[in-house]
Amino acid sequence: MAFSMGGLAKMLGDTLDPKGYRQAEAKLKEEAKKPNYSLELLKIVNADAQPLKIRLAASLAFKNFIRHNYIDEEGNYKLSLEEVHTIKQELVGLMISSPSTIQTQLGEAISLIADSDFWERWDTLTGDLVSRLSNTDFKATNGVLEVAHSIFKRWRPLFQSNDLNREVLHVVETFGEPFIQMLSIADQRIGENQANPAALKGWLETMSLLIRLFYDLSCQDLPPIIESNLHPIAMVLDKYLNYTNPIFDDEEDEATPLETVKSDICDALQLYATKYDDDFGGYVQQFTNTVWGVLSSVGPQKRFDILTSKALQFLTAVASVPRHAQIFNNEQILGTIVEKVILPNVALRESDIEMFEDEPIEFIRRDLEGSDSDSRRRAATDFLRKLLESFESLVTRVVFKYIDHYLLLGKEDWKAKDTAVYLFLAIAAKGTVTAGQGVKTVNSHVNVVEFFGNNIASDLSPESTVEPISKVDAIKYLYTFRSQLNKAQWADAIKPLIQNLASPHYVVYTYAAIAVERVLFLTDEQGNHILSREDIMPYAKDLLEHLFALVEKDASPAKLQENEFLMRCIMRVLIVIKDGVLNCGIESVLSHLINITNVIKENPSNPRFYYYHFEAIGALVRYCSNSPVDLFPYLWTPFAFIINEDISEFIPYVFQIFAALLELSTRPIQDDFKLLIDKILLPAPWDTRGNVPPLARFVSAIIPKTTQEILEQKKLEFILSIFQRLLQGKKTEQNAFDILEAVVGSFTGAVLEPYFGTIIRLVFERLQSHGTDSYKTRVARLYHLVSARAGKPGLLGADYFIRHAEGIQSNVFTPFYLTVILPTTSQFARPVDRKLGVISYTKTLTESSAFAQRYQKGWGFTCNNLLDLLKNPPRVGAGFGDEIVTEADVDDIGFGVGFTPLNTCKRGPRDDFPEILEIGSWVGQYLKAANQKHNGGIVAFAEQRLSPEVKAVFAQYLQ
Repeated sequence: MAFSMGGLAKMLGDTLDPKGYRQAEAKLKEEAKKPNYSLELLKIVNADAQPLKIRLAASLAFKNFIRHNYIDEEGNYKLSLEEVHTIKQELVGLMISSPSTIQTQLGEAISLIADSDFWERWDTLTGDLVSRLSNTDFKATNGVLEVAHSIFKRWRPLFQSNDLNREVLHVVETFGEPFIQMLSIADQRIGENQANPAALKGWLETMSLLIRLFYDLSCQDLPPIIESNLHPIAMVLDKYLNYTNPIFDDEEDEATPLETVKSDICDALQLYATKYDDDFGGYVQQFTNTVWGVLSSVGPQKRFDILTSKALQFLTAVASVPRHAQIFNNEQILGTIVEKVILPNVALRESDIEMFEDEPIEFIRRDLEGSDSDSRRRAATDFLRKLLESFESLVTRVVFKYIDHYLLLGKEDWKAKDTAVYLFLAIAAKGTVTAGQGVKTVNSHVNVVEFFGNNIASDLSPESTVEPISKVDAIKYLYTFRSQLNKAQWADAIKPLIQNLASPHYVVYTYAAIAVERVLFLTDEQGNHILSREDIMPYAKDLLEHLFALVEKDASPAKLQENEFLMRCIMRVLIVIKDGVLNCGIESVLSHLINITNVIKENPSNPRFYYYHFEAIGALVRYCSNSPVDLFPYLWTPFAFIINEDISEFIPYVFQIFAALLELSTRPIQDDFKLLIDKILLPAPWDTRGNVPPLARFVSAIIPKTTQEILEQKKLEFILSIFQRLLQGKKTEQNAFDILEAVVGSFTGAVLEPYFGTIIRLVFERLQSHGTDSYKTRVARLYHLVSARAGKPGLLGADYFIRHAEGIQSNVFTPFYLTVILPTTSQFARPVDRKLGVISYTKTLTESSAFAQRYQKGWGFTCNNLLDLLKNPPRVGAGFGDEIVTEADVDDIGFGVGFTPLNTCKRGPRDDFPEILEIGSWVGQYLKAANQKHNGGIVAFAEQRLSPEVKAVFAQYLQ
């Protein structure tokens, strides 16, 4: 079916409408299935007649299409070769000629394609880029350099490998010489355009991109072309660190291209000082002096923030190299550094206070989470701590003079006290501040508890009238040094900390919530909570009600989900008090959570907030599924809406929670759950990769509870078709086995008879083409599950498996059993798998006709392997334990993309025979009963088929 550019453009426009965007996105998803969809998007991007917002939407849709549809898991093209070729032919030129906002999206798309194709499947790209460089047109050149940087910067975090070295070598051979020439040309053009603002800005941007490429080309190894030109390059870098131009003097807030160039130079200098000291060491003193001069010349304006930060990061890198660090080993020099560099950059500025008042959530994120990595405060702190590593006693002595001075000033000026506290935090903490424990190691020359008592504790009191930022300083101090306080000290500190949640100031109550949550997470070395459930229960009800009131203060979707720290605290309280929530009014808690769900489902905008929100609901499911309050009626209405409206951000969470509810609840299954079966057996929900793990978990959970309905409504074939589909994918094969195990564990052999031969064939084919260790583990577990379900008429068993395997290929079972089942089972790590292996082997020895008659040696091998497993009898814990629940790392790069597991809903490995508690005694009882049933046949087999040593061990189980 042909595309209509107007129709496609209208759909793209509709995706920008907050009310109708879901329907528009669904239509676009259908359009994306048509051939050449990507090329139609590029036509819209290139259409000057279209509004810029439509062209931008097309570029974004193109980038996302490439991300998900360019290659499959094996790296093969999902598009036609003709479409791939046309994209590569058109994309670079289109990106170069596009407006900057579109350039960004297309540049990322090129980078995505390069991830799979560069350089061997796109070996013309570097030459194509070089051919488009212009000595006179900075716009064209900057477009080329943007593309080059978007590809080459991928090398920065990678470990060296032969393939990577070949790629870098290919680029340097083609791009190296033009890069050196372009550096000289850009320098020349900047000189020629000193008084021409537009051209000067354009060529400074060129210089900036060239310096980023200098970093990219050098990040793995020092290329010969750069090594041989290092001196002239260093001269250019030094020149532009010192470069000034009055054209930029009036700018206050935004960094100009001049600051950007200098920042990029500091980045590159940091790399060279750290990685190439042999080649670059001779320049370090010169650049240290130049960068010091830069730091001395910049003002407090925001435009200099990133430059100041990068300059300090370079000095930190210099201080990291022992022979260069000696530059700073002098009390007078350190005093100058603290006075001229550290103090001006850690002191509160008016812009900080404005952000505290006007953008409180941004203030918190910058201060706490490291999103201020380019801030002056963070960079100055890192520099000071690096100096502290080398000269701890000297730096502590020098800095304490200033701390004492500012504490004295702080009696009259709260900003001075803030500086003192910040300086103390900077030198007292050693090592990394961990998310779980705060500061684990402190400077041996300071006493953090004493400093808190003498200077800070009074500010924490709700009655104190100090400035809000001083209150935050007190809370942050507790938060930072939380591991340094013992249980008794925390018992005193927790009440005033909680009371600060009542502050009218956004940052104060949010910091209080952050600190409370982290203290509740805190454990000692034995893994016990510092503050237990009993310690927090007296506060829990009021604490939850107050936190919910803060979250729900503004009912608009965007504002309600703005503050993930409050929701994280709610989540943590619910995890710590477990079923204690029943004493806090669980109906009220549920009502709040459902109300929040109903608001944020209108426009999910903060992945962290809604992740913590669903973890909080998951905590109720985990600990209260069988409480007097039935959770299902509360959850059904909002969750059914989410499923019906296909709110993709929430669906993976909803099905995890529903699956956990099915697994944990002993109540009869609700009819509404049965309605979901039809919906999830359709292909569409499985098309979204992030849906697959929770949907597979839900299907696995609902099969055992609805076997009758599945048979009556002829749904088993649909379930098995999902298994077949998932088995084909490297990332979904484990989910396929989850479903298959639920089927095998729930239906009789007679029901599975028409399908089991096909199941085994599919499993064997995948085993041949993709026999990884993890796949073999699942195959062995499947075999044991079938084998262990022997012993009763209509069930399965080893003979059932053998008959269907032999139906595919004669005599295939013997090599399969010897090369896959026996060796894989001996390597089982999980107790639940080892237990299943024991049950399977025991029933094979006692119930299998094939092993009794046809595989007589196999009977002996099976017995040997059974006794090996019983040397350390597996002990299986409960599926859902009471272990400490740790939430996902929301700073992880993959968080929020696709599927994020809920740890409150995480279940342990499935035990298919929970009724068997002591596996060793069960084996003895089963063998004795079978031996009696077979008139001594088991003992007879042992006599004939086992070595004397094995026979003696086996006999112990028959006594």
